[in-house]
Amino acid sequence: MTEFLINNIAPLMFAGLFLFMLLGYPIAFALAANGLFFALIGFALGLLQPSLLQALPDRIWGVMSNEILLAVPFFTFMGLVLERSGMAEDLLETIGQLFGSVRGGLAYAVVLVGALLAATTGVVAASVISMGLISLPIMLRYGYDRRFAAGVIAASGTLAQIIPPSLVLIIMADQLGQSVGDMYAGAIIPGMLLTGMYALYVFSVSLLKPSWAPALPQIIKNTGTQSLVVLMVISMLAAIIFSHYAPYLQAKPIDVKIVVATGFGVAFAFSAALTNRVFKLGLISPLAEKVTFVLVPPLALIFLVLGTIFLGVATPTEGGAMGATGALIMALLRQRLTITKLREAMELTAKLTTFVLFILIGARIFSLTFYGVNGHIWVEDLLTNLPGGQTGFLIAVNVLVFFLAFFLDYFELAFIIVPLLGPAADKLGIDLVWFGVLLAINMQTSFMHPPFGFALFYLRSVAPIRKYLDRVTNKTIQPVTTAQIYWGAIPFLVIQLIVVALVITFPQMVMVYKDGVAKPGNKQQEIIIPPMDMNDDDLTSAFGGNSDLNKSPAESKQLLDSEDIENQLRRK
Repeated sequence: MTEFLINNIAPLMFAGLFLFMLLGYPIAFALAANGLFFALIGFALGLLQPSLLQALPDRIWGVMSNEILLAVPFFTFMGLVLERSGMAEDLLETIGQLFGSVRGGLAYAVVLVGALLAATTGVVAASVISMGLISLPIMLRYGYDRRFAAGVIAASGTLAQIIPPSLVLIIMADQLGQSVGDMYAGAIIPGMLLTGMYALYVFSVSLLKPSWAPALPQIIKNTGTQSLVVLMVISMLAAIIFSHYAPYLQAKPIDVKIVVATGFGVAFAFSAALTNRVFKLGLISPLAEKVTFVLVPPLALIFLVLGTIFLGVATPTEGGAMGATGALIMALLRQRLTITKLREAMELTAKLTTFVLFILIGARIFSLTFYGVNGHIWVEDLLTNLPGGQTGFLIAVNVLVFFLAFFLDYFELAFIIVPLLGPAADKLGIDLVWFGVLLAINMQTSFMHPPFGFALFYLRSVAPIRKYLDRVTNKTIQPVTTAQIYWGAIPFLVIQLIVVALVITFPQMVMVYKDGVAKPGNKQQEIIIPPMDMNDDDLTSAFGGNSDLNKSPAESKQLLDSEDIENQLRRK
């Protein structure tokens, strides 16, 4: 029995963790208790020394002093302030008027608003609850299929987990030891692709099942959509021309061009609408003006946050602070920021941040024991020896994460699983930013998984549970059942898995964050650091027949990856 415990303590730790969770203990305390319990077993078996626990204060201090994690409360606070300032309501109302007369138009509006809220709030709960309260009653009123309506709302809300500024990308970057800015840059195109595929599914449903997504009665008689289309086309052309010919952007990667061009296009459209209103030119319809003035503030906030990060002006933490400040200014300008709403936003921010930190501290305690018994080596050997190399590893990891998402949310997956997968991926030569974005897309399914998907729970909390009389049509509206919400999530769950496959097949979508890199499997150049007592002949042999170390700084850094080592070798 003792020998069995010694040889299998690492897998037993995993089994113990799941046992704790099945018993109903909160994940943070289950992690900590499991780590301490197996630490005591390790002491009794002679595998660990009691002095190991002396490292706990230092590990906890490392969590509390981590500046990257400061971005979590900033972005959470920004999203909650915007949600309570009525921005989601204004967006849905206006975009609903724009698309409502088109078959499936309200579903298109939900997808578009979901993407905009994702890029400004980064909070799934705020997006799903807001759209569920505002758009679901309208969809039910005009005969939308309940499964389709529920699926669109829940899936669009989960875009907040992949479109920057995403909280899960911040956690992913911290756990993998990568730059948050690189994670944001790499996630832009996959996020846009996922949004486009949601819209494509809505289009398919409107063609194949028109009764599921009927057009709404025209809300504004003279919509003037033509002038809005003209304004959007001219703004897009101006943005494209600016991004193509601006000298500053010539050598910039595509993610920077997208953000800067978007900011320029927004500024152009806002200037045109403002000029039309001030001078009463009559060139732009009232609807075009309304759409412009409703869309500009969140788009400006997106540029304030992401633009400053991508341009290198601010770190992600500083960008989050500016975003929170910008959200407060927007709420004040809308005259919707009350002391009560501000207190609610601060309290919810404190609760979510505390939740994240407690899970992270519990994960640190668990990993201390797990690493002490060489569990990380066991996991690394297990994953790197899978058949198929990188491909086999990626398939196995994504299947694992997909099924674990049935039971764990993305915070738990990020803190428990990702630190164990990262070293194995790095050993196989997989780019960790690409790997992190891939896992973030996969972990997004944790919000849509029946029966424990949080987005489904959020929607269930605001969907009608009994029939009611609609105040507009005076018709009796039947309730939305839990089974209908679950069935509605399935197609969007499949779409998310398709995007995972596309990111694996076309890694360039993520790798745009890095100039000149097209494959996530490119290994970093192996650096050979010679002993300090090597003579010139040994150096010549070690460096391929070239012992001249008096090269340019760039060449020396490529050769040795350290200016200090280069100077030491010169002195030698």
